[in-house]
Formats: sequence, structure tokens, C-alpha cells
Amino acid sequence: MTQTDIAAPAKPKRGRIKCVVWDLDNTLWDGTLLEDGAVRVRPEVVEEIKRLDALGVLHSVASRNDHDAAMARLKAEGLDEYFLYPQINWNPKSQSVERIAKELNIGLDAVAFVDDQPFELEEVTHALPAVKTVDTARIAEELASEEFQPRFVTDESRVRRDLYRAAVVRDQAELDYEGTNEAFLSTLDMVFTINRARQEDLQRAEELTVRTNQLNSTGRTYSYDELDALRTSPDHLLLVASLTDKYGSYGKIGLALVERGQPAWHLRMMLMSCRVMARGVGTVLLNHVMRLAKADGARLRADFVETGRNRVMYVTYAFAGFGEIARDDNRLVLESSLDQIQPPPAYLEVNVE
Repeated sequence: MTQTDIAAPAKPKRGRIKCVVWDLDNTLWDGTLLEDGAVRVRPEVVEEIKRLDALGVLHSVASRNDHDAAMARLKAEGLDEYFLYPQINWNPKSQSVERIAKELNIGLDAVAFVDDQPFELEEVTHALPAVKTVDTARIAEELASEEFQPRFVTDESRVRRDLYRAAVVRDQAELDYEGTNEAFLSTLDMVFTINRARQEDLQRAEELTVRTNQLNSTGRTYSYDELDALRTSPDHLLLVASLTDKYGSYGKIGLALVERGQPAWHLRMMLMSCRVMARGVGTVLLNHVMRLAKADGARLRADFVETGRNRVMYVTYAFAGFGEIARDDNRLVLESSLDQIQPPPAYLEVNVE
């Protein structure tokens, strides 16, 4: 079983929306908060928010409103906990949506924006054409489309909001910490675990290939069935990485697919969740694969496909000592002699199962 076609196709449309950003006045609730005071939350909208939350779709707010009054109303309705990085201010909605995507570290093409005002929808479309805009009048129809429906609902999907809320706490602790970044990371008690993929890992593994863009070496997606076949292939090694710290779990955040052979192993895919981009663990899985190849007496080659968003993965390979040996348009093959392999950072415990 050989991987020959590694061109990076467009990401599948199904399940591409990772976050829905909601307006408040006459969208989440009936009425205008600063004029009516006693606004009424729309139960059908709350139902959609909870339904999508259970599927692993995140939510936030972009509203022209008084921040304290709006948050107090959301809290009174028991809804504040559903919204990550809410932007309630008097800025253009496009600025708020862009800020939310940046805070969540997701692409704008993974964001949907819901509003009742044509002007606001057009302003966001003009400034951020990658964002999907949804008129409030079409919520039921639009949010039922395949773009909002992931193929699988994994264990991590069900707790995704909690994972991000834990990240908010971590980020605040980092802001409050007086010292170097490495010193802060050493306070987190991080444990990075690598294991061969099991069948129960495959739904999340497929989800990672669909959802991960910036830290994905080829941009290619793999289906559950493809991954299952590769997992059991004697010529391939499929590895899954997870990360925990004192604040809890980040979940399964890394995936590597290696085709073993001589004189070189071939790394067909390497990806890491954007959630761990700032945690200094981006090369740990790669270095583990490098050690395995070296122990087998082989060199290590790696496929890289330029997607326009994964430049950081090219830098990761270069930093690890890989050099370009072949290029065909946006498709590259890199290689390392494995003369130098970086040890794990001192602030990290690595477990290999």
C-alpha cells in the first residue's frame, strides 16, 4: 500500500464551520437591549446553540452593545458560558469577527456570522469574504446544512468548549506570569503522550485532518476507512499524540503517518492542532519519528504541500534539519540525514506507549 498522490485537495465542505459568531439584538433575543431592557431570548436560537455545541461547534458574540449590560443578560439566561472571547463593543462587526478567529486560532473560512441587519452582513462579507454570513431569518435552514455537521461527534467534540475555556485560563495565567516563556511553560507540568493509533482513535484522527490547516504538512484529508487501512498496514506507522497539563487535557492534538522502507522512511503526513501552537511542543512528534527512522538505519523523507496557510510547518521541518530534495510546483519532498535530533524540551515529560 503506497501513498502516491499527496496533492492537497480543497477541504471538504462538510463540517467546515468551527465557530458561529452571533449578533445579540433581534438575533439571539427579540428587541434592543439598550432601548427595551426586557428583551426576550429566542428559544429556537438557544436550541441551535446547544445542539451545535454538542457537536463540537464553538460559539461567540459580535454585538454593538454595552458590554456589561449584555454580559449580565447572557449570564442571567445561563448562556454566557457558551460564548468564547465575546466581542461586545462599538467597533465594526468585521473587526470583532476577525478578533474572535484570532483568539480561537482558527481560519476565517471556519467562521459563520449570524445577524439580522443586511448592512452588518454585507460589511463582514466585504471585509472578510472567507466568513460565511447567515441572515437571522434563515438560521434553521442554514445551520442544518452540511457545513455545520461534522461527520463524527468524537469524545473531544463533546468537550471542545471546555477545552477552549481551559485555554482561556491558561492564557490569563501566562499574561499574569512574570518571567520568561520557558519558565512559564515549566510551571504547567505538561505530559506529551505518543502511541500507535487504535481503532478508537480514528474518528478523532479523521477530524484532525479535516480541521487542522496551519500545522498540517500536506493539507490532505484522510477518511476513517483510509486511516484504518493504514493503521493495519505492515508498511505504515500511524501515530497519535495527546497532551495534558495541570489545567487538564488538550485532547488528541497530533498525527503522523509514516511509510517505512529502505533506504529511507517517508513521512506522508504530519499535523498538530493549533491549540498547542504556543506550548512549545510542535517538534516533539517529529523528533520521535526521526529517532525511530534512525534506529532502523534509514534516512527520513517528508512530503510537504504548500497550501498557503501551512508555512509554519515548512519552518518546523527546516528547523529540524530537513532540506529540499525535490519539487513539483507546490509539492516538495524534504529529507533529513538524522545526524542531529533535538531532545524534548526540559519542561515537558514525554511518554511513548
